[in-house]
Amino acid sequence: MNMAENLDRKVVDGFGDEWSRFDQSALTASELQEMFDNYFNIFPWEKLPPDAVGFDLGCGSGRWAKIAAPRVGKLHLIDPSPDALGVAKRNMLGVENCEFHLAGVENIPLAEGSCDFGYSLGVLHHIPDTEKGLCACVAKLKKGAPFLLYLYYRFDNRPFWFRAIWKMSDILRVFVCRLPHSPRYAISQMFAVLVYFPLARASKFLEGMGVNVEGIPLSHYRDSTFYVMRNDALDRFGTRIEKRFTKEEMKEMMERAGLENIIFSETSFWTAVGYAGRGDRAR
Repeated sequence: MNMAENLDRKVVDGFGDEWSRFDQSALTASELQEMFDNYFNIFPWEKLPPDAVGFDLGCGSGRWAKIAAPRVGKLHLIDPSPDALGVAKRNMLGVENCEFHLAGVENIPLAEGSCDFGYSLGVLHHIPDTEKGLCACVAKLKKGAPFLLYLYYRFDNRPFWFRAIWKMSDILRVFVCRLPHSPRYAISQMFAVLVYFPLARASKFLEGMGVNVEGIPLSHYRDSTFYVMRNDALDRFGTRIEKRFTKEEMKEMMERAGLENIIFSETSFWTAVGYAGRGDRAR
């Protein structure tokens, strides 16, 4: 773990392995668009200036950039994993307004106050100091520029029994994530077959019978392909650092980082957009 760079090299290597195995090539265009819309439904595209310049922090496979890039003037894709960045470059072939940077959150190679927007989805909860990383992102924004953030939530809107099930699964994650890549991958795929798929399809069946399935664990995968379940099982059980936040904790952290007028999505926990403010940012 490198606190100076605010990253854990084993986590970075793990994501490089994940995106090499799941390069998103098996996703249909409609499925990718639906996933994108679920996160970006609150992003203020209409407020961006013409030829807006922004960044994707922790771009991974480039799946979000593939849809975001055509909407802006220039998009910087940033990731500390050479394997992940290689996948992103392949996925973005033919897209000419992108620039790729092998870098972490503490050494973003962009001038402070230079960007019209930024986003980081599912990344900053996997680094040693989430708030410090968020401050580093906000520092790159122009005044009033929007920043879209997704962090794992702490199930603060879920009942006790739901949180108890998650805690049991987290014990498994702590064990699995420390294994070498191959057995980690194999075990995660077993979970996808034996847990994710049955619960997701059972939820789909029950929903068809008129049952409200929102409280069933993994019910949000009921319309997902098995490929997505396999990818997310590896993502869930293969990552050494996983931090979670309540909605209020996330809002307060965004405000301390210098973001204002924060709005949370109604469809994705916890996804929020805030705007770079005028005051001094936390460091």
